[in-house]
Amino acid sequence: MKIVADDKIPWLRGVFEPFAEVVYLPGKKISPADVADADALIVRTRTVCGRDLLAGSKVRVVATATIGFDHIKTEELETLGIPWYNAPGCNAGSVKNYIASALSNFGCDLAGRTLGIIGVGNVGKLVAEVGRVFGMKLLLNDPPRADKEGAAGFVQLDELLRESDIVTMHVPLEKSGKYPTVDMADEKFFRAMKSGSSYFNSCRGEVVVPSALKSALQSGKISCALMDVWPGEPNIDPELAALIRFGTPHIAGYSKDGKANGTAAAVRCVSKALGIKELYDFAVDSLPKPVFDETIMVDGNAPVWQQLNQAVLHTYDIMDDVNAFYTDISGFEELRGSYWNRREFPAYTVCGASQNAKEKLEILGFKVK
Repeated sequence: MKIVADDKIPWLRGVFEPFAEVVYLPGKKISPADVADADALIVRTRTVCGRDLLAGSKVRVVATATIGFDHIKTEELETLGIPWYNAPGCNAGSVKNYIASALSNFGCDLAGRTLGIIGVGNVGKLVAEVGRVFGMKLLLNDPPRADKEGAAGFVQLDELLRESDIVTMHVPLEKSGKYPTVDMADEKFFRAMKSGSSYFNSCRGEVVVPSALKSALQSGKISCALMDVWPGEPNIDPELAALIRFGTPHIAGYSKDGKANGTAAAVRCVSKALGIKELYDFAVDSLPKPVFDETIMVDGNAPVWQQLNQAVLHTYDIMDDVNAFYTDISGFEELRGSYWNRREFPAYTVCGASQNAKEKLEILGFKVK
């Protein structure tokens, strides 16, 4: 058997080699000739998988080690009879940590403020958990879930925009259907937002209309924006970037934990499609130690929100990535390709916290003593 894989997928080298020939290539450069005689293709977001790449090939399965699958032309693969798999929820914990760090960087008690979450799936649910721990009021909008589960617990989009102090988007990219999300955050969207509120987007760049976001920021309609995903990335509009408080190069889901989950999911799917039973339950068994001290000492006499911020920012301060990004926004892909060893909250133990803070830290995923 032969497998072609993106050469930037971590912990993959050596896994399939006992069972198949494996060819590692830069994701953007994988060509029809490369996959013509391959049995499986394992990719990330930079490889567009459709008829142009796969027609006439021997490929029996495509797996992407990512939660998103915009780069998978699903209808074309179905027509070709090639099953495909993504890794839903693999980086949800990483995005949760990323949003928690952004909230901590406001440097104030957010209790009582309103967090509006658009899209309450694997990621949105964990972001809601962060909001609750921070004492925020939550407004949840997810029409597909409301259709299936009933309207209880969800609000209409206009109410969420009108009432929220911070609006954060966690929707898939849907170009058609009952609930399209392409260009969802348009001029009407930003006009409906509460004056002086903040806008976060760490899901898909194409859900926002750049000119609308620029106008909202320039006019002061919204006071702060976070963008981890960008229209047209990796080619970023410098005028838009200059207006963003928290700008990062599509790394919200780039914790080592999230990447390990994505790799494991892709390996399991491909191994089952190819009948490699030894890998059906594959998991990455040894993640690198955190860059920072695994034990976090917080001041138990400080207000609870400050204790939370101390713990969160010890593990990851989003401003490190923001500063690196704005050093040279043209280095978008290089920053992603050489991203540092970020670990999630469960890799850390917090000591010294007050009882109330301990309970909240445990909910976030920290170990506490």
